[in-house]
Amino acid sequence: MNTRPFKVLGIQQVAIGGPSKARLRKLWVEKFGLEVTGNFRSERENVDEDLCAMGAGAFKVEVDLMEPIDPNGKPAVHTPPLNHIGLWIDDLAAAVEWLSANGVRFAPGGIRKGAAGHDICFVHPKSNDEFPVGGEGVLIELVQAPPEVIAAMG
Repeated sequence: MNTRPFKVLGIQQVAIGGPSKARLRKLWVEKFGLEVTGNFRSERENVDEDLCAMGAGAFKVEVDLMEPIDPNGKPAVHTPPLNHIGLWIDDLAAAVEWLSANGVRFAPGGIRKGAAGHDICFVHPKSNDEFPVGGEGVLIELVQAPPEVIAAMG
């Protein structure tokens, strides 16, 4: 196996899904005190989410509170309730190339802009014959870290 051309720098986000963002906000915003920093809605991804934050600067972690636009549609962002975890990556393109070449399965969609404006892609929760390495039931978002995060965490 050749040398890994990227680093995982830290946790970028945790995404939590449920049938109601309002119910999620009761705990995460009203009780825990997280700040709502934005909103994102995508028919294609069947999601209506509030972007929240804990921490500051390069060490800020995004907590996404998500509900499905269509509870019977796909993807089902509320099942399982811990929808995915996001990891800061110092060189996303190099990571995707290297991981793919080393058997990691990615979800459809490739690298694209995410809700917070960073380039993202997802490691598929399941492996297959062609790509024998997956998230073992966990959807993992890889997020291109901006320069200030790379400087602080690299």
